[in-house]
Amino acid sequence: MTTRILPAVGDPDAARSLSTLLSQLPEAEPALPVADSTALLDTLARLAGESLDELPEVVLVHERIGPVPALELMREVGLRFPGVGVVLITADPSPGLFSAAMDAGARGLIGLPLGYEELAARVQTAAAWAVGVRKHLSSSTDVFTGPGGTVVTVTGSKGGVGTTLTTVQLALAARASGKSVAILDLDLQSGDIASYLDVQFRRSIVDLAGINDISPRVLQDAVFAHPTGIGILLAPAEGERGEEVTDRVARQAVSALRNRYEVVVVDCGTQMSGANAAAVEMADQAILIVTPDVVSVRAAKRMVRLWDRLQIRKAEETVTVVNRYTRNTEIQPPLVERITGTRVANAAIPSNFKELQTAVDAGRLQDLESRSTVKQALWGLAGELGLVKTPEGKDGKGAKAGKRGTATASLEKDDRGSIGLRRRRGGDSGSVTIEFAGMAPIILVIVTILWQAVLYGYTYSLAGNAADEGARAGAVAGVRGAVSQVECKNAAEKRLPNAWQDSFNATCTTDGNIYTATVDVDVPVFFPGFNTGWHVTGKAGAAQEG
Repeated sequence: MTTRILPAVGDPDAARSLSTLLSQLPEAEPALPVADSTALLDTLARLAGESLDELPEVVLVHERIGPVPALELMREVGLRFPGVGVVLITADPSPGLFSAAMDAGARGLIGLPLGYEELAARVQTAAAWAVGVRKHLSSSTDVFTGPGGTVVTVTGSKGGVGTTLTTVQLALAARASGKSVAILDLDLQSGDIASYLDVQFRRSIVDLAGINDISPRVLQDAVFAHPTGIGILLAPAEGERGEEVTDRVARQAVSALRNRYEVVVVDCGTQMSGANAAAVEMADQAILIVTPDVVSVRAAKRMVRLWDRLQIRKAEETVTVVNRYTRNTEIQPPLVERITGTRVANAAIPSNFKELQTAVDAGRLQDLESRSTVKQALWGLAGELGLVKTPEGKDGKGAKAGKRGTATASLEKDDRGSIGLRRRRGGDSGSVTIEFAGMAPIILVIVTILWQAVLYGYTYSLAGNAADEGARAGAVAGVRGAVSQVECKNAAEKRLPNAWQDSFNATCTTDGNIYTATVDVDVPVFFPGFNTGWHVTGKAGAAQEG
């Protein structure tokens, strides 16, 4: 049987040496070494997503791997991929390290410098163990779940940008679609999940700080079961106790929750600590919340650069969400995307605190009305992130929101490095085209009505002017010895444009000393010369002379 082996070695020389020895093992299929812990977990998750049978039987972890320490990395691999045998390569194969490695889930230790015989024996033992475990997993009712649930972290660029609100609504959206959901509050000094969801519970993540292996029973005791069906692992009530939650505790808590729930949403607050950084690094989706103002965008850029320097997360792997968005603000989503180097979510959260105030003040965000535009936008974001199930039972990762066709702005640095604003016209012309196409029939109807009203008024004015001119001509006809009715009709007709003369009809009469002219003219429909029987009457009189 062929044994697939995935080495995780950060040192290039050690990687070359290990690859050379692995290529000599019989019936071995070594993959190219991965250079860090993030690449290892991503590779295993990708293989498990394609097919659980694609996972390697053996993973070799070098002690100098980073940024996650080797023992924590092995524990994470064991929790997320229980059918993979993990072996530690170390220069210090002491009994103490051996015991710690076994506690972390290792199936063996290989000492440095590497030897062929020891490497072959450890790989063979770990591979045999992995094959046996997979047989039991495949035949049991507890199906091998591979990479476990989806972890989403929500981090604010600065305080007050809506991090906790976003966390709660994403969790509620996922739960409403039928998924099992947990919230982890890692805003360790000022976590407010309990206040937003009306939770009274004395246990928190601090209660897990002294536990090396978090069993399902221990996790159940620490997690609050909310009436909405969401499990909540709270931040400590005393902010100073947040220091007890190290990156190791955060990794264990996230891993334990991931293996029990389909979706885990982590509120990381706005301050980066070892615990927050560990959660962001482990997350399948890392959300960064910003508001459309220069201060928040600058803070977001600093946060992204911090994550990059500490090898926590790359900018292109981060999703930025614009909260309190309006079309009139200078800073638009395309600008945020350009400045931070992240991907900006299609779903922007509108600025409408009045919708939220009642639910926030009552501490019951779960009661926020469905017609709330803020709630609808946040639940749309959950669909965009793939946290909800579609009616067909699949994750909603294919859901796409429309682009915003607005004027964008660009931030540019001057010679002193400050950020300034410059307007730039842009946006998605496709959405404008669709909107115009939908409005076109209404616009055409309105223009038609207005044009017809203009023609009606113009015709009425022409009839009045023609009658006035005819009455004056008829009144003076007797002085010149002319026939008054002929003069009246000729004068009236000359006042009309040619297009209106075809429908012209004039009546000239004498009433005492007043000579009266009455003119009837048809009203054209759409354009002169096309008549349907509508007509207007103009009437005028003048005193007779002579």
